[in-house]
Amino acid sequence: MSALRLILKIIAVLAVLMGLIWIGQGTGLFPYPASSFMINQSPWILRGALLALAGLVGLYLLRRRA
Repeated sequence: MSALRLILKIIAVLAVLMGLIWIGQGTGLFPYPASSFMINQSPWILRGALLALAGLVGLYLLRRRA
């Protein structure tokens, strides 16, 4: 596996994790830190879903070209 492929996989996994955190904060299920401006703010649900989806698509494309 090339170094670039490994870096792209790490970025894709981080995108999925960040997206899930954004969804959790937007819905109020993950209220950490308590002073976060994202808690219970519905735009972050959509943004998190889009970011997580982009990460999953990236992982799919990277796996498909292996």
